[in-house]
Amino acid sequence: MELVLSLAIGVLTASGVYLVLRPRTFQVIIGLSLISYAVNLFIFSMGRLRIDAAPIIDHGNTDPASYTDPVPQALVLTAIVIGFAMTALFLVVMLAARGFTGTDHVDGRD
Repeated sequence: MELVLSLAIGVLTASGVYLVLRPRTFQVIIGLSLISYAVNLFIFSMGRLRIDAAPIIDHGNTDPASYTDPVPQALVLTAIVIGFAMTALFLVVMLAARGFTGTDHVDGRD
């Protein structure tokens, strides 16, 4: 499970960096989104990979190894909402810049 998650994070990061370095603004926005997804997966994996474990401590069992950490889950949920809002803002700015310049290149040239 850890190997699959590590490979997914690596592929998302590599794809995101490749797209950020492209000359078109839409590709840059998609690259930034992929990098943010990779960071979200990384933060989520820092809370231990547990399957069928409760995120809260029960009164009967106080062993911390049998529970997941709820803080990374809350951070990832917040980061998803903020990332969605930033992507929407980037798309609006991209459309406005394309209307002003007539091109969607990052440097404004054809």
